Amino acid sequence: MPLAILITGGAGFLGSHLCDRFLSEGHRVIAMDNLITGNTDNIAHLAGHERFTFIKYDVTNYMFVEGPLDAVLHFASPASPIDYLELPIQTLKVGALGTHKVLGLAKHKQARFLLASTSEVYGDPQIHPQPETYYGHVNPIGPRGVYDEAKRFAEALTMAYHNCHGVQTRIVRIFNTYGPRMRLRDGRVVPNFIIQALKGEPLTLYGDGLQTRSFQYVSDLVEGIYRLLFSDEVEPVNIGNPGEFTIREFAEVVNRLTGNSAGMICKDLRTRDDPQVRQPDITKARRILNWEPAVSLEEGLERTIPWFREELRRRGEL
Repeated sequence: MPLAILITGGAGFLGSHLCDRFLSEGHRVIAMDNLITGNTDNIAHLAGHERFTFIKYDVTNYMFVEGPLDAVLHFASPASPIDYLELPIQTLKVGALGTHKVLGLAKHKQARFLLASTSEVYGDPQIHPQPETYYGHVNPIGPRGVYDEAKRFAEALTMAYHNCHGVQTRIVRIFNTYGPRMRLRDGRVVPNFIIQALKGEPLTLYGDGLQTRSFQYVSDLVEGIYRLLFSDEVEPVNIGNPGEFTIREFAEVVNRLTGNSAGMICKDLRTRDDPQVRQPDITKARRILNWEPAVSLEEGLERTIPWFREELRRRGEL
């Protein structure tokens, strides 16, 4: 039976891919976004779709949506290092006030609620890889604290609504995700490296480049979220690719796939509290959701690089 789905942050990178997935499954989708970091270009292909509606709105304000809702996916939030520095108060507000408003709407509509949390709740981890049972190592007053703590508060509030009001809640902890529709200059390593490589520039490493990250392609994340929403699991679930690479190794792959011979350069670390390692323990997702990533790093980059190339050409930058 077709469901009515609200996706906050629906014009963002992840939100727009979720809109596509739920529409492809026959559901009705309402995307809500204030467009601070989202972009209607991401959902332009859905204009006129009979089961798709877009509402420009700031979810930190009072929430009202006409008609029934079966599920609410809360993906509204700035989500990059540049955003943390430029939009710290907005980041905190959407994680706290926005989550409160959206949970209230889900409660009123008796809808299932799924929170987009993040691996950043683990901070600079002291346990590796990171299981859902790890409580994290976060500096609340550091430059990344506005995002980390907003998501940690959002998780606590989500569980409170489940325990006190009986809202059917789900929490996904998302690890580094990449793919088409990423913002070109959001400060994250994937767009940074791909753009530099496509322009024939050396890739910029911060520090020695030995920090590790685990990168997952967006279709794997969407599949994990879809399964989690329709599961019975209330507590957080890691969705990420456990393949771990140093930033230097990742740069080498990007240079090879783009044919960039300019190499790399190293600069001083930009911010403190940058996690030195990041790798998901996905034992729980495998067991509960029968999910694991299907797209390798090289395959995902081979799907992503052409999109960046076309975007740069469209903007006259290549």
